[in-house]
Amino acid sequence: MKLYDLERSGNCYKIRLFLSFLGQDYERVPVALDEGAQRSPEFLRLNPRGQIPVLLTDEGEAIWDSTAILVYLARRYGDEQWLPGDPLGMARVMQWLALEQNEGRYGTARARVIGLNIKSGLGQTGTLEESHRLAQVAFAALEGRLSNHTWLAADHPTIADIACYPYTALFPESGFNLDAYPAIRAWFRSLEQWPGYVALPRRVAARA
Repeated sequence: MKLYDLERSGNCYKIRLFLSFLGQDYERVPVALDEGAQRSPEFLRLNPRGQIPVLLTDEGEAIWDSTAILVYLARRYGDEQWLPGDPLGMARVMQWLALEQNEGRYGTARARVIGLNIKSGLGQTGTLEESHRLAQVAFAALEGRLSNHTWLAADHPTIADIACYPYTALFPESGFNLDAYPAIRAWFRSLEQWPGYVALPRRVAARA
């Protein structure tokens, strides 16, 4: 497998983290976004959207979008733990994936892009204040669930936890802390103790 990757990207990190949890070997192929490599004809043949991450499977299939890649890896190399097959279990995972792609993307992820002044189209879609308001919606949902549960969708980690973790943990890089969310911070510690955990890129540690 090849992962078309950027070190600082939380979406790419999700895939690196899950591959490590699964114990899967792969080749990292850095994509120089600052130089426009994602717009090259070669890259657009892999992903017509011109975005990372992209996973090139052992069968030669290019899969783009971090959520799609997580689903593929869970089904191809994981087991029912990571993505349950029963309707209710799958729905519980999918609702957190939806939160990550909405309040997560336009809240926590966008706030980090703006706070760090990262060159990205995402940062042009709203303000830091708007991003923080959406982030609070995500944090309220996460804290509510995690106040009574160790994990988001089951009694063990799933791809829901992997999807929601990076940009939540990286949120302090937008200039705010997570002191008001003890259950979220406990969830960080639980995931960070899971066998195969790899460190976040450029993380500003939240207060324990």
